[in-house]
Amino acid sequence: MLAKRIIPCLDVRDGRVVKGVHFKGLRDAGDPAELAKRYEEDGADEIVFLDVTASIEGRGPFFEAIRRASEDVFVPLTVGGGVRSVEDINALLRSGADKVSINTSAVQNLDLVRRASDRFGSQCIVVAVDAKGDGAMKWDVFISAGGRATGLDAIEWCRKAQELGAGEILLTSIDADGTKAGYDLKLTRTVSESVGIPVIASGGAGNADHVYDVLTEGMADAALAASIFHYGLYTISGLKGQLARRGLNVRS
Repeated sequence: MLAKRIIPCLDVRDGRVVKGVHFKGLRDAGDPAELAKRYEEDGADEIVFLDVTASIEGRGPFFEAIRRASEDVFVPLTVGGGVRSVEDINALLRSGADKVSINTSAVQNLDLVRRASDRFGSQCIVVAVDAKGDGAMKWDVFISAGGRATGLDAIEWCRKAQELGAGEILLTSIDADGTKAGYDLKLTRTVSESVGIPVIASGGAGNADHVYDVLTEGMADAALAASIFHYGLYTISGLKGQLARRGLNVRS
């Protein structure tokens, strides 16, 4: 079995890392380059940078922040927020990103995912899906940092994203985001069983049990977390040690 990945997420606004609950009430958590370096040294398998207000404000990606982080960080970097074109993706990859995450523009322009994967390879293209439950075993896709409902079924959209050429799904439960009450295991497992590409679970990590559960019961390939790392509840190496002792295959 492939090793499960542990991925810290840096939500960035105005050049600072922030974190909220249900995508709201954002508060400062530090400097993105400093946090990225610290997490790399502590054993992060990858790092995700998301500009959480770029789509809302109609801005492009934050190239300079990625250049600065990539100078000293050598684990893979996934970058998203404000990506609207193949040119944006090319510029982010040239700035130091290894993968580019597309959310709002992927929904609004299906051809963007197809063209990007054709040009750069599926391994570079991550489709981020922000999902909110609307009843028994159904989830709706939201865009613009969780501010706009699309009417799309999240499971169907994840399948479509794979067909278009996405190499990975970054799946965030809006209901669980920032709560530290655990990932949405039903959502994560349903998506994982519905696609043939890796799924990164996001939203709700509060302790090691939550991470273990989403990587086993939820069938996720990777667990993304923010609050538990930013505010010192866990180190990445400490979390990995707990997971390894429970029999999970994680990179040391």
